Amino acid sequence: MTRALVIGEALIDVVDGIAEHVGGSPLNVAVGLARLGRGVDFLTHIADDERGRRIRDYVEASGARLVAGSVTATRTPTSTATIAADGSASYTFDLDWRLSGTAEVAPPLFVHTGSIAAVREPGCLAVAALLDTYRTSATVTFDPNVRPSLITNADLARERIERFVERSDVVKVSDEDLRWLRPDDEPERTARTWLASGPAIVAVTMGGRGSIAFCAAGEARVPAAPSRVVDTVGAGDAFMAGLLDALQELGLLGGGRRKALRAITLDELTAALNAAGLCSALTVARAGADLPGREALDAARREFPRGG
Repeated sequence: MTRALVIGEALIDVVDGIAEHVGGSPLNVAVGLARLGRGVDFLTHIADDERGRRIRDYVEASGARLVAGSVTATRTPTSTATIAADGSASYTFDLDWRLSGTAEVAPPLFVHTGSIAAVREPGCLAVAALLDTYRTSATVTFDPNVRPSLITNADLARERIERFVERSDVVKVSDEDLRWLRPDDEPERTARTWLASGPAIVAVTMGGRGSIAFCAAGEARVPAAPSRVVDTVGAGDAFMAGLLDALQELGLLGGGRRKALRAITLDELTAALNAAGLCSALTVARAGADLPGREALDAARREFPRGG
């Protein structure tokens, strides 16, 4: 029980109508973890077309494994990303999210999902069922990574996301997402409310202001790691991969480690946030969601041992 299972969408990001990059929030996390040397199985929904084969090759080249039954879509999803002058990205999607495959893999150390996979029918219903199946034996991790342009019923999406939060052990979310999810509350207040609903850790990314995370011991806050921003595509996914990698390094993942995860110290949580921030900083310095490998992340950790 040393491998991760990541469940969610995979797609092709078309950037400014020109360049195409393999993407999708869960895919980025799966690839990011695999590049860091972690064993990963990835369950998704793509087609056996040119773009789908590109995604398959990309996933396998990272060291991750595509779960059987992932290649059943009629066409591979796409996302059109428009990059603003400050490097931020906005998206429109052509995506049908279903789960035709089954996660017939060895019991995972942890299960990660999020983004479109958590809110878009009919696939989100299957994702929720799978999380319930693995909950007793695996750590459950979640990143809402909200895509408002794909949401037709905001109240239902908010309700579904809250239920995913309640059944998760580790939640990572951006302050921007929290403002959309609970516009009447400050992001940190929402994060604390989420912590009280079930998770052991709720981490909030705040762009250039760094990140903050809440746990039973209190809160840890770290500044943003230094970086030259090319674009922010994949920044949050890189943070998620870096955070999970750090928590695995600490020996805090797995269903049998749930009590230890809840007892994480603020020093441990701070170190995990610093590692996650460096992973994100390395990613935004590259075009597209090009997450770093182990060698690059370890070098950055030696250069910036405190992250910022």
